[in-house]
Amino acid sequence: MPDVRTFVLVTDRPDRSAAIVTALREIGICDVVGPEETWRDLPVICLLRKATQDALRHAKSLGATVCMPAYVPPQTVAAALANQVGIIAGGTEKAVIQGVARAGEALNGLLAEARAGQPVRMGAVEAGLGPILTAVQEGGLARWLDTVWTHDDATYQHCLLVAGLSAQFALHLGFRHEDQFRFVRAALIHDVGKARIPLEILNKPGRLDAGEMAVMRTHAAIGHEVLLAGGETDPLTLSAVRHHHEMLDGSGYPDGLAGDAIGDMVRLLTICDIYAALTERRPYKEPMPMADAMAILTAMHGRLEARLVQSFGEAMAAA
Repeated sequence: MPDVRTFVLVTDRPDRSAAIVTALREIGICDVVGPEETWRDLPVICLLRKATQDALRHAKSLGATVCMPAYVPPQTVAAALANQVGIIAGGTEKAVIQGVARAGEALNGLLAEARAGQPVRMGAVEAGLGPILTAVQEGGLARWLDTVWTHDDATYQHCLLVAGLSAQFALHLGFRHEDQFRFVRAALIHDVGKARIPLEILNKPGRLDAGEMAVMRTHAAIGHEVLLAGGETDPLTLSAVRHHHEMLDGSGYPDGLAGDAIGDMVRLLTICDIYAALTERRPYKEPMPMADAMAILTAMHGRLEARLVQSFGEAMAAA
């Protein structure tokens, strides 16, 4: 007989918790208690209605292992809790959870090396690429995104989101297997330079001021330098890491490239990167609906290639 786990939902509004209770009871027994009860030494997922930095710190001090916005779907909360206690589903869901885990492990190792000033080892990244493509192809992009959204580290979450979107885009465009791997590889590590951005800027909720934005914009060139120092030679990867914020009209950074100076793969990655930034979930903001995000991408005509934006929209609609 399989083990049956018991979960405890701590809430000050049990009258508004029915949907989460239902989702949790699909993976185990769920008890509902008030906030006066103790839940020490347990994995804790904290749902925040208004998540300021003080609220996030307070949640962590109470033992929260994951912080998520209160508006996330109940199924996403259940998936996060399943990940925390090691419940692995079967079939396509298992492929997605394992794909996120393997890609995340490779990404975490890379970011840790970059943060510590050590030479990055790209060999470890290679092992995470196949699982990304398999997970998106077999489990679907929506499952990939829901699973990634259960992690609350901003850079980690964003890179995995962009990798999943890139996998879906590459599959939709019918890339050769080799090109799928190269594109997803570049997508997974495109923000490696953020490992060297001060955390108070990297994790600041809301808008950055002009000085903070100037520091943040150094991450593309820093990432390029980190990869070169680690012995990276693939021109697509190096270009993607350095140039994924360049725009066709020359208004991007760090080199102000324009038009044909920006390669096709980089143009594709930039679209995935912007879409991920618009639609990702943060404790301090709601995700933008797909239609609104696509409208913004379409309005960037002249900065992004309209034909590729249209193809990306078709890839998202088919997911």
